[in-house]
Amino acid sequence: MNNTILMVGAGSYLPEKVLTNDDLSAFVDTDDAWIKQRTGIHQRHMVADGELTSDMAVAAANDALSAAGLTSDDIDIIIVATTTPDDTFPSTASTVQHKLGSYQAFAFDIQAVCAGFIYALGVGESLLRSGKGRRALIIGAESFTKILDWSDRTTCVLFGDGAGAVVLEVADTPAQDWGVLSTVLHTDGRYRDILYVDGGPSSSKTVGHVRMRGQDVFKHAVEKLSSSMNEVIADAGHTPTDIDWLIPHQANIRIIDGIQKKLGLPPEKVVKTVAQHANTSAASIPLALSAATRDGRVKSGHLLAFEAIGGGLSWGASLVRYGRP
Repeated sequence: MNNTILMVGAGSYLPEKVLTNDDLSAFVDTDDAWIKQRTGIHQRHMVADGELTSDMAVAAANDALSAAGLTSDDIDIIIVATTTPDDTFPSTASTVQHKLGSYQAFAFDIQAVCAGFIYALGVGESLLRSGKGRRALIIGAESFTKILDWSDRTTCVLFGDGAGAVVLEVADTPAQDWGVLSTVLHTDGRYRDILYVDGGPSSSKTVGHVRMRGQDVFKHAVEKLSSSMNEVIADAGHTPTDIDWLIPHQANIRIIDGIQKKLGLPPEKVVKTVAQHANTSAASIPLALSAATRDGRVKSGHLLAFEAIGGGLSWGASLVRYGRP
């Protein structure tokens, strides 16, 4: 069986509405300097009234398909990573399938919060590798501002909305050191209470709001992400110096800088969009990747390192040689 699963296109979508730190300070006890110093965030995007997670996912998917030179008819698998689905059920992915018209594809959601894109990438790659299809759309999409408590400045300043997508494809012929080279996934439910939402259909019959112990999350993030990055790099037979771009989960500039230093990478090899996007959860990595492909930084043949951590705690990393040989 062909063991080369290529990543052949990336796309993105951001809602039109922008909420700056100064905008936030009009109704939240905070200010621009406080937010920038602690997070690196300058602004975030917000969904419009009536704009759904599936709407953003479809826009990002179409953008990725265009970048890959494909259409929705070419897709066999659709996986949407989201914590903010349109409905409790059906899956947002099934709605995306309908809106794209990809009726030949099977579709489902994955929920691993901010680590969702890495989880979806790992699952999608495995399905293609096992012969369940030829091409897959992997989408991260979040309307995260819908689950924020706007009176809690420790959380509401951190998050934004958006969607990003990539197309995975089975290579026509095996290509050594191309495509998805390795993915590692981890979970530790003992730390559930440091980052969670205080609601759900089974527990409260409500959506709930994000709750977080920021210092605890930061401590775990740097240690666990650097460890998983070293794990995936070694598993792929590479070293950190081989990496062309680190494209991390865009949660906090201090976490990003901490990982970069632990890997011994120069700052200019890190894609950072946290200032413009804030933390878009499962959408943050594909959003950053799309930005870097669009402006020409990421090119076909570049070795990319992805990492993310989210509630659960769930975390993981992936190493990908981008494009087609």
